[in-house]
Amino acid sequence: MAYANTLFNENFLEYASYVIKDRAIPHIDDGFKPVQRRIMHSLFEMDDGKFHKVANVVGHCMKYHPHGDASIYSALVVLANKDLFIEKQGNFGNQYTGDEPSAARYIECRALPFAKRVLYNPELTEYVDSYDGRNKEPVAFPAKIPVVLIQGAEGIAVGMSTKILPHNLIEVLQAVRAVLLGEKFSLYPDFPTGGLVDATEYEDGRGKVRVRAKLDTKDEKRIIIREIPYGCTTESLINSIEAAARKGKIKVSEINDFTSEEVEIEIKLARGVYAQDTVDSLFAFTDCEQSISTNLLLIHGVTPAIMTVTEVVEYHAKQLVDILKKELEIEQGHLRDRLHARTLEMIFVEERIYKQIEEKETQEKVTQAVIDGFIPFQNQIKREVTVEDVERLLKIPIRRISLYDINRSRKEMDEIRTRLRQIGYHLKHLTEYATGFLDDLIKENKNSFKRKSKLVSFDRVDVRDVAQRNYELKYNGDTGYLGHGVRDGKALFPVSDYDRVLVIRRTGEYSVIDAPEKLYVGKGMLACGLADKDKLLNTVISLIYKEKDTGYTYLKRCRIEQFILEKMYSLVPEGASVLKLTTRTGVNALLTYKPKPRLKILEESFPVDEYLVKSVKANGVRLSTKEVKSAKFESAGKSGAADGNGSAKGRPENGDDAGNGGEKS
Repeated sequence: MAYANTLFNENFLEYASYVIKDRAIPHIDDGFKPVQRRIMHSLFEMDDGKFHKVANVVGHCMKYHPHGDASIYSALVVLANKDLFIEKQGNFGNQYTGDEPSAARYIECRALPFAKRVLYNPELTEYVDSYDGRNKEPVAFPAKIPVVLIQGAEGIAVGMSTKILPHNLIEVLQAVRAVLLGEKFSLYPDFPTGGLVDATEYEDGRGKVRVRAKLDTKDEKRIIIREIPYGCTTESLINSIEAAARKGKIKVSEINDFTSEEVEIEIKLARGVYAQDTVDSLFAFTDCEQSISTNLLLIHGVTPAIMTVTEVVEYHAKQLVDILKKELEIEQGHLRDRLHARTLEMIFVEERIYKQIEEKETQEKVTQAVIDGFIPFQNQIKREVTVEDVERLLKIPIRRISLYDINRSRKEMDEIRTRLRQIGYHLKHLTEYATGFLDDLIKENKNSFKRKSKLVSFDRVDVRDVAQRNYELKYNGDTGYLGHGVRDGKALFPVSDYDRVLVIRRTGEYSVIDAPEKLYVGKGMLACGLADKDKLLNTVISLIYKEKDTGYTYLKRCRIEQFILEKMYSLVPEGASVLKLTTRTGVNALLTYKPKPRLKILEESFPVDEYLVKSVKANGVRLSTKEVKSAKFESAGKSGAADGNGSAKGRPENGDDAGNGGEKS
């Protein structure tokens, strides 16, 4: 059993590690998941300037990707629709409508020159064996730009997930340039579907953004959706609008989808409904507004790490300088090799060293004669003449001894020396060289990658504020049922699906619940009202109750400042009975006592507003120890203290106090 547990744990950890590193989470170096990297590697290998059938690319990629052609095809379509590294030909689907692409045998693609410029350099790329050991594939491309921020990424692994929003290419390049120059920058998402973006809670890639559709409300009787939020399609958006209309949250008469290359959804409004009155409801009840949470998780080195946008940009600014330095050093090495070869050729031809081999009888003597022939010219040669150099010199064609070829060779050597001087300058001024590289990319692509999403700050739409209160909440005192589905009963007030209701029962217990369709709350409900939080905090509840053990009468004033939905609370001590309740101010509590021998005063009035407002859990203030026959609240202007004969000077108002059927609070 212990062996089985150990085996399971080891295998599961290996599986989890594989899914995290080799399938779901992109690498910070090039921003690709493994399948995307293998697709680009295949396109680079197949590149001949012409389009390739996607089916052929998928087949080539299967040499590297062990998970089948379907995953390669879908990943290639998604990658191509980013319009960054792959040029498309044919139907690759529609990101607005969600239409599927054509089959792989019908559509074609090829790597863009931009992809080679910022990703491809075999001399700097680390390669490992493919899954079957027959081929080599890159560990990560030496990317010169933060691909993961430009494309965005989404993936679910074992125990973790990533959600990285796409950003504008030009803005990302400008951010990298700002880091190189020590300047500050701000970077916010830019979505391919456009729309409006509120990034006030973006928190450098660790927070969330709210996105909205772009609405055209010029015609007051119809609304045209011109751009849709990121993450939805025109079909899903229309479905959400139709669902809201069926539930009565918005009133529309017709929806038409004219989307092709650009989004155009026409919403015709019902009679008596106007565009400006419907906009907030669209944002509240449909997918016209969405909130997107981010989680910038990347493979950094060999482990996953949660990073910020700033950290990714800073990492790539350093990586750009390192890659450009290595490229310059590699080019410098190649040019020096060429210069050495051309120098040897020039001396070999102009000084006629080749004549020294005419009478040599062996290969060794030929080679040595050539090497000895260069001894007088060591000041022109920067390195040792090798056997390989001699072999190459002996293979040059006879035409190279012509003056034409000699002059051409000298011109080439001058160009090499000029380029070597340039490389030497760039190596001493790497930051300047890197910013120049970024400036070139920005200049070449600024017209093709304009910002699509508009950054705005918009107020959050509360669904409770815009919901239509089209239900009538009723209470049936005979049955004790409350709800908008109760047929026979007293109408209290209109409610919507999003309203919450405060219910105070006859026992003094209260709770806040969602507006019910039909709920038993008991006979003799004391009060019921909309549980608007601001209103509750400002509403003072005054109640008269009688204690169980002593029978004394108390007055309690309190506010309901906090609650847990559907949890039952109590306004009075256990066993106490509520005599009267009100939410009015400027009232007196009028107590009527049972007649008893020697009891002269039969009524007393207490000014309620003079008593302190306490917490819900506090006990009330004792008003009387006498046995109470009845209790009422009456307006202060009508009340008066009892005279010596026990007669009251005032009478309570009728219909405003709770105790027999409920009060609207």
